[in-house]
Amino acid sequence: MIFKQLFDPSSYTYTYLISSGRGREALIIDPVIEHTEEYIKVLEKLDLKLVKVIDTHIHADHITGLNELNKRTSCTRIMGEKSKSEVIDLRIKDSEKITVEKIELKAIYTPGHTDCSYSYLMNDRVFTGDTLLINATGRTDFQNGSSEDAYDSLFNKLLKLPENTLVYPAHDYNGKKFSTIKNEKNNNPRLQVNSKEQYTEIMDNLNLANPKMIDVAVPANVKGITLDRL
Repeated sequence: MIFKQLFDPSSYTYTYLISSGRGREALIIDPVIEHTEEYIKVLEKLDLKLVKVIDTHIHADHITGLNELNKRTSCTRIMGEKSKSEVIDLRIKDSEKITVEKIELKAIYTPGHTDCSYSYLMNDRVFTGDTLLINATGRTDFQNGSSEDAYDSLFNKLLKLPENTLVYPAHDYNGKKFSTIKNEKNNNPRLQVNSKEQYTEIMDNLNLANPKMIDVAVPANVKGITLDRL
């Protein structure tokens, strides 16, 4: 299997490229538009054909590369069925599977950070978007976010995965590349709570500034911007 974790330092976004092998089909999760050329070069170097591209949710801190990659490669654009994007080719339901040759991802509806957040489980790892971060969890104070929904997504879905499941988030701000469900259960400070009410109190009092790109990124990601329209 080919598995590459790529990084955008301006938004601290992780993008994932996955394929069953050289000369095969590939998919990308959470691309950033400014790095489109980098993705294309990696695909060409490995002789891969990009067939599917996934966003875990409508991003507020960067413009997605979903549409530029579609323009360049004709790949299928995928998001969860709750997404407000106007340019999605395939909307995935909770528990539905996405396949690319031998690669299989199971969608898990994990609202909370936004109302359109989905995680994707692939064998020994889960791509959690902004729902579960490394030693943190995604904020819940915009885009119809809900700390109550986030608690349910975390404690009733993601944290019930096997403890050795690798956690690959959409962001990290401290140079960490992955975690495990066990590590997050034991060490994530936001998860050391005894009730939904305690978690809600933490999340509702973070008092974070809005992402710098929110007024540009959200409408661009809903409408489907490509590089020639930036």
